[in-house]
Amino acid sequence: MTIDRLFNNPSSVDFTFNDKVAEVFDDMLERSVPCYRQVLDMTGKLLDSFVQDGDLIYDLGCSTGRPLIALAEMLKSKELHYIGMDSSEAMINKARIKAEMYSKQNQISFELADITTTALEPCGAVLLSYTLQFLRPMNRAAFLRKIYASLKPGGILILSEKIISHHSPLNRSFIDIYLDFKRQQGYSEIEITKKREALENILIPFSIEENISQLREAGFASCESFFQWFNFVSFAAIKE
Repeated sequence: MTIDRLFNNPSSVDFTFNDKVAEVFDDMLERSVPCYRQVLDMTGKLLDSFVQDGDLIYDLGCSTGRPLIALAEMLKSKELHYIGMDSSEAMINKARIKAEMYSKQNQISFELADITTTALEPCGAVLLSYTLQFLRPMNRAAFLRKIYASLKPGGILILSEKIISHHSPLNRSFIDIYLDFKRQQGYSEIEITKKREALENILIPFSIEENISQLREAGFASCESFFQWFNFVSFAAIKE
């Protein structure tokens, strides 16, 4: 795993999902997303409860393919097919290499695609792992409705997001705690500052209430959070 030092310089760096980001992305996730592995393990447990043999599982915004490869191993007792989609060619190239490396290429396919416009096949589950926050807010409702329509009855959407609180003191405290977390992971002040600048106006988080509201408006009558670490939350939404 290549160590993330992408923002370890005083000059400006744009955040795009290019070759440089893809090369360090796995390390970036480990050191930037609190409890990343635990949430992935919890995701596997939820999927095991809701998917059936023969089901298709989508990961929309799959990045380097790490979650699907891990989930395919966790759920190896079931006959499942997985499709990862991402609009970054660099990410998809890394994902395909990993699938071959772990001999999962017959079970997992990775597609270069715009997840907002590409049609989805009927499926048992959809993963949105820290992806929705990068879509323009005005496009999120239609995107979630498309996901709802693609899920079979009883299917599950698992949504993980960075969130904001509209309670200003709490929001400030959550941010400060998160910045301390990143320092503990070895990120320098320059790296932390430059990445925040690069993500400004690109990553636009919603509150817990706003996320649940948009899920319900998309058709998910049953949706709840199953994990929270300050300003990171994961939701499970079921199609009745």
